[in-house]
Amino acid sequence: MSLGNARTAYTQTQNLGGNPRSTEARALMEAARRLSDARQMVEQDLEGYRTALRLNWRLWTIIQCDVASPENPLPPELKANIISLSIFVDRQTLGALSEPSSAKLNVLIDINRNIAAGLMARPEAAAGAAAEQKAVAGGSVAV
Repeated sequence: MSLGNARTAYTQTQNLGGNPRSTEARALMEAARRLSDARQMVEQDLEGYRTALRLNWRLWTIIQCDVASPENPLPPELKANIISLSIFVDRQTLGALSEPSSAKLNVLIDINRNIAAGLMARPEAAAGAAAEQKAVAGGSVAV
């Protein structure tokens, strides 16, 4: 599947009525699950290890393409952070493909799980937690 076709499929999936945040979170969790399975079997199933890495790499390439799109409504700073993270994922993936090791998958699994958890959090709850942290940092919390 070409990158353009992958992006089209991604966009069509979002248009099926599903919440894009949930779709992205599920995709990241599935990639993390496959990486975790591959981590357990790297010695016995090198092709499965590589397949899981390529799937995760493809997912992050689609995310990178979507974020870089002029139509993407995210704030520029957030876009830059996601692009930087995807470049880090690219480098980690290349390292893991060139020198297979179960330990090299840990950071990719953690990234996927943490980003998925953030996407699954309700935006209102995340905003409330951020405001609470600001209030605590500023010393304006009433106990």
